[in-house]
Amino acid sequence: MAEILQKDGTWAFDGDTIRIVPGRERGVHLLRQTLGELAVPLTAVAGIAFEPGRKGGRLRLRPRDGADPLAQAVRGRLPDGADPYQLAVEPGRTGVAEYLVDEVRNALLLEQVPDGPTDRYLLPGPAVPLSVGAGDGTVSFDGEWVRLEWNWMTEEGKKSAGTRTFPVGDIQSVEWLPSHGLENGYLRFVLVKGATKAPPKHDPHAIELYGFKKDPLMALVAAAVLARLPHPSGAGAADRPAPATSLPPGAPATSAAPVTDGTPSSDSPGAAADHDALLRRLRELGELHQSGILTAEEFAAAKQAILKRF
Repeated sequence: MAEILQKDGTWAFDGDTIRIVPGRERGVHLLRQTLGELAVPLTAVAGIAFEPGRKGGRLRLRPRDGADPLAQAVRGRLPDGADPYQLAVEPGRTGVAEYLVDEVRNALLLEQVPDGPTDRYLLPGPAVPLSVGAGDGTVSFDGEWVRLEWNWMTEEGKKSAGTRTFPVGDIQSVEWLPSHGLENGYLRFVLVKGATKAPPKHDPHAIELYGFKKDPLMALVAAAVLARLPHPSGAGAADRPAPATSLPPGAPATSAAPVTDGTPSSDSPGAAADHDALLRRLRELGELHQSGILTAEEFAAAKQAILKRF
């Protein structure tokens, strides 16, 4: 048994499985605490490394592509502190970290585990039911149905469509993108029927994210849903029709189907109404802060997100 215990968490390897348990300290990221313990089979591991630093170092585990639905959902876009496959190593424990790395690497060689992609998920994904409120709504998933509910930050047209509920069988794919700089993130469900090019602000099947503390938890929902969809490299994936109107993140708009950001221009009929709605939300935001519902940090982040839309 190779094991390393740190404030950040515990990693233990018994020859077949790497058990990753998040720490209970206050500084441990909310995503890792919510996800809980991970049991990673050796067959799901592509590699492991220890990166020494001036103050200890960092353990990094690399799952095989397609082995873990969470890794499939985030695609390396989680910050280091939120990544369950990283462990901060304290000074004086680097030797233990290097020993664990050697043990895992030797086992990978002995068992001749390939480091290439898998054709099925080797980890079950986050436990359900899950419910996360962040950005402009709350998403709940019980393993069979997804439910989207809206809050006071939701764009009026999107909110008017009401609560959205749909089964896993209607979902073509799930997209998660964290907020970055001045760009908002989102959690989007692309349905087999009813796919849209609308930006997350207007998409009734998407939650827009503004960079709040709970935003990364949306990745857990994405992973839980992905775990119940056909594996992208499996035989069942080819049987699901691709949506005709959906665009993947970062895809350029074509001339035949231009895509806008959904914000009315200053000379459009809806510009004045949109401006008034933003002012109204700013007032509501101030009231929530004054009443103590929003902390100063949450108030500043939400205010900045709304001001960007003017």
